[in-house]
Amino acid sequence: MAPPVAAARQPDDRVDTLRRRVARGDYHRADLERRIASQAVLMRTLHAEVESERARADALLLNVLPETIAARLKRDSGVIADRLDGVGILFADLVGFTPLSSRTSPQTIVELLNDVFSAVDELALSLGIEKIRTIGDGYLAVAGAPEPHADAPGAIANLALGIRDIVAAQPTPTGEPLAVRIGLNIGPVVGAIVGRNKFHYDVWGDAVNVSARMESAGMPGRIQVTDHFADLLHDRFELECRGEIDVKGKGQLTTWWLEGPL
Repeated sequence: MAPPVAAARQPDDRVDTLRRRVARGDYHRADLERRIASQAVLMRTLHAEVESERARADALLLNVLPETIAARLKRDSGVIADRLDGVGILFADLVGFTPLSSRTSPQTIVELLNDVFSAVDELALSLGIEKIRTIGDGYLAVAGAPEPHADAPGAIANLALGIRDIVAAQPTPTGEPLAVRIGLNIGPVVGAIVGRNKFHYDVWGDAVNVSARMESAGMPGRIQVTDHFADLLHDRFELECRGEIDVKGKGQLTTWWLEGPL
């Protein structure tokens, strides 16, 4: 008697079942590989976005802090404050700018300030000088902070002369000439980061105060320097003795006008 047909086909059924299982396994493996590849693409995208944000954050940090200070801030959460010697300090203030701004549209006056200070920023950068801040139409910069400068007196003097020329050549909306009053000094300062949120790098000390007094007690279109600073410049720059003036908080001080290079 012949065996049942179903029994005769049992090996084929097992082969078909095995093939189906292999096919399902291949499908799941391919699906898993697609998922892994998709995750890898997602991870690469996320990594690129993180790196882009980090680069953007670093660029923003360098807009408000000197490079060396920004690097220290990222690796050290403690207080950053240094005592620095032989720092050249410049204060500059645009003369008559407030009345001019009252007769000019806000956009126009901001464009004028941007033109002037952008040119000054470029000059300061080329001289290795650190811009500390602008306050309205005032400008503060130092040579020798936060890092030492090979020629702080010469660099800050050349910046002052450059600012005088930049401002004198700047056209104004009303046609009135623009002038700047500049004060220079050199000495020890404390440089530090101030604040926790809107933080910035700043400098303090008696030398800074005297430089500010040189500016405020100066004259439009002229650069006033202290007697000590003049001693450091006399062999390279033309100086005119102004004589003694009364300086707030310091009494009578001999000051000089910086005219230009010899």
